[in-house]
Amino acid sequence: MGEIKCFPSYKLIIGVLTTVCYKKNEILEVLSGELGEIDYVSSFIDFNYTDYYNREMGDNIKRFFVSFKNLIDPSSLADIKILTNKLEKQFTENNQSGVESRRVNFDPGILNLSRLILASTKDNAHRVPLDKGIYGEITLLFQKKGIQALPWSYIDYQSREYTEIFFEIREIFRSDLKKIEDQI
Repeated sequence: MGEIKCFPSYKLIIGVLTTVCYKKNEILEVLSGELGEIDYVSSFIDFNYTDYYNREMGDNIKRFFVSFKNLIDPSSLADIKILTNKLEKQFTENNQSGVESRRVNFDPGILNLSRLILASTKDNAHRVPLDKGIYGEITLLFQKKGIQALPWSYIDYQSREYTEIFFEIREIFRSDLKKIEDQI
């Protein structure tokens, strides 16, 4: 029989979709106020992989990624997804028709040396129930010389721009682990 152990720590990342780029500092303040010190922020990337969000958010959507200094227990991912859904409401605005719409979308995930897991409210065959109506999805696998996408991996998460960011964050995570080892 296997021995039950605590989960190893993961790096929390959030992919931020937005049409209000001028509010980036405000977005970062809200995230750091709720989730702790930020240790990485990417540049804006044009989000032109799909028009899925255009109807709700509008055109000219940009994405940037954020990671956080404090490593987390991966079992907290469901609670983080619930929190980020609430935080999105702080950035809603009325559109031209007077209907409230999101201007910011937070996609939380966790990363370790071997994989990137994203949280979702949507069930699917490749997603595992976590807690409180939230699912987890292994989105990418890290390998020595690249990233392996899976059949369900979002096309943007497979892009060179995103994978370079994930490798940068992964190296920060590797450094975090080394610091922990050196303290032991």
